Amino acid sequence: QVQLVESGGGLVQAGGSLRLSCAASGSIFSINVMGWYRQAPGKQRELVARITSGGSTNYSDSVKGRFTISRDNAKSTMALQMNSLKPEDTAVYYCNADIRSNWYSVGMDYWGKGTLVTVSS
Repeated sequence: QVQLVESGGGLVQAGGSLRLSCAASGSIFSINVMGWYRQAPGKQRELVARITSGGSTNYSDSVKGRFTISRDNAKSTMALQMNSLKPEDTAVYYCNADIRSNWYSVGMDYWGKGTLVTVSS
């Protein structure tokens, strides 16, 4: 069984910063792509940023230059540093990872339960 647990959400004023963390645990052989998604009220879940095991990253246009994604492969963790936050960044942020549990298994998609980020104006 694999679990992804997010932490670090909260309430912040516009222009402020928050750092989200995601920790993967359980039966993990390898983790390929990890990513952060978010879902605002009444909207579809969208990709915020993702990072490969080799460290290649990509960001949505709305957060480029403000957010930084990183990961620690040895610890099976990922982080999202969010700076210059805007009210439109308010959403539930979800951790996502493509994880192989054994050398012979294919990767499976896992999601955390989410952490709420609220940016006040």
